[in-house]
Amino acid sequence: MNSSQQNNPLHNTARPDYERETRRGIPEVILAEGKTVEQTAAITRQFIERTGRALISRLRDEAAAEILYSLSDIELNIVKYPEARALNIMSSSYHPFKTGGHIGVISAGTSDIPVAEEACFIAEAMGCRVSRIYDVGVAGVHRLFQPLDALIADGVDAIVVAAGMDGALPSLVAGLSPAPVIGLPTPVGYGLGGQGKAALYSMLQSCSPGLTVVNIGNGIGAGSFAALIANRTAKAIADRAGYAETVLSERATPE
Repeated sequence: MNSSQQNNPLHNTARPDYERETRRGIPEVILAEGKTVEQTAAITRQFIERTGRALISRLRDEAAAEILYSLSDIELNIVKYPEARALNIMSSSYHPFKTGGHIGVISAGTSDIPVAEEACFIAEAMGCRVSRIYDVGVAGVHRLFQPLDALIADGVDAIVVAAGMDGALPSLVAGLSPAPVIGLPTPVGYGLGGQGKAALYSMLQSCSPGLTVVNIGNGIGAGSFAALIANRTAKAIADRAGYAETVLSERATPE
């Protein structure tokens, strides 16, 4: 082992995918859970140096403080998602972008918000506008209708619905919404079927078409899937508008 390998905390432990966002439209997220602070800090620094930003999820507060301290030599802009324990760390030269995509994130209960916010975190990092509607579960279903109607009227492209317990809310939303719905089971519940299992089974057995489901607690998966739909929709609309403008321009040009 040479000296550069000895001084590199990532040697043989991590191979960051810096081109993932260019290749797939979804940036790599550094999952801090299961990593040492040193590993997370080293990966974070490499992403900032190579791409201008780093996205970190499932980050303990004390680890976040250590990582930010290790980056004190870099001028940074930081967006914090405390409920999701996530950070979007950007160099001062990085310019966040907006795609025109619009997603909704709905939670059945307040206890589902941490996982719902993880979906918001990745979708906003992918350039989407995110509309949040929280604590509108089926135990008081009357709370859902007005904000959902407003969300649909606002032209939402896709909706993430986070629910634990019986997991019924995504099916209900899918039955009311013209936009695709992503069911996000959360590890909230009691006893038998708790910790998201009953919610997952319920969503998988939904009779509402237009609903797809991610695994328990996978806010990143749900948010990135919704954002991909929204961003491709926004691009298609922009391309169509550009094509229409070109056609009209050609028609207006005298021969």
